[in-house]
Amino acid sequence: MDGMSPIFRRGERRAEKSVTPERLVTLIGKPDCHLCEDAQEVVEKVCADLGVRWEKKDITQDEDLHREYWEQIPVVLVDGAQHTFWRVDEGRLRRALKA
Repeated sequence: MDGMSPIFRRGERRAEKSVTPERLVTLIGKPDCHLCEDAQEVVEKVCADLGVRWEKKDITQDEDLHREYWEQIPVVLVDGAQHTFWRVDEGRLRRALKA
């Protein structure tokens, strides 16, 4: 081996591009919402892979969030800006966090 190029065995994952740790993903949803549960799985996976913090907010516990997002949940914010709603696309979220 020349020491210049890494060799990856079949099934071994390459490390993800590092992301600034100050990034924050916010998942806004409500209890007993199957789309919210699906969205959380994607958010958890992508954030874990990239080392990004994430939080979950419940619209039933916050009047302002309820008023703003009740027709769109689940909603995903990236650094406070709306990224998507209803369905979370893993690749799109990953690209947004690497940008």
